[in-house]
Amino acid sequence: MLALILMPVAVAVSWTVWDLFRRLGSLLDFWVPIVSGAGVWLVIFASLPRPMWLYVVGHELTHALWALLFGGRVKAFKATSKGGHVVLTKTNSLITLAPYFFPLYAALWVVGFLGAAWLLGWRRHLFWFHFGLGLTYAFHLTLTAAVLRVRQPDLEGEGWIFSGVLIWLLHGILLLMALPFLAPGLAPVSVLAAAGDRMLLVLRWLVNLVGMIFPNPG
Repeated sequence: MLALILMPVAVAVSWTVWDLFRRLGSLLDFWVPIVSGAGVWLVIFASLPRPMWLYVVGHELTHALWALLFGGRVKAFKATSKGGHVVLTKTNSLITLAPYFFPLYAALWVVGFLGAAWLLGWRRHLFWFHFGLGLTYAFHLTLTAAVLRVRQPDLEGEGWIFSGVLIWLLHGILLLMALPFLAPGLAPVSVLAAAGDRMLLVLRWLVNLVGMIFPNPG
């Protein structure tokens, strides 16, 4: 039921993200390095052994990071190329599903690059910033898709339908929050306003659909 309730919100968020991508379509300074970084990773992904240990470390670290954000503590941590686990004092759906919607290495790249830019006074290295962002984001998407092909206790415990909708929704929200700061010409307030407009349109469509299926007898 909660998945069904969240699904219209996920549709509205995805619609807004798609509109933002269309608005950014002509920004070659933004897309060329991002696509180049993603392309380099896809070549590595297709031609070399997959760095599963690195992915598993990031997966378990994401569980731990989100547990800390919710006031929990990490009691045990293990990561190998064949899998890993982390023992936490607190858990919830966001902590459990965080590795699937939160691209940890992309976030670390952004924080590390911006920190270095502030310390070293970099002003002309945006190409490499976006290049690394495209590479790390593609790393997250491809390896997450790869591990989803095998049994995932995280998703089974939360329920596949609920997990799928929540991951879809939260990934879209992260993109909505990040794009105004990563691409020129996008104001956070206008992005939120656009998401609100799309939400109203989706709800209006749902109301009309329900009215068609269950017409008023009077």
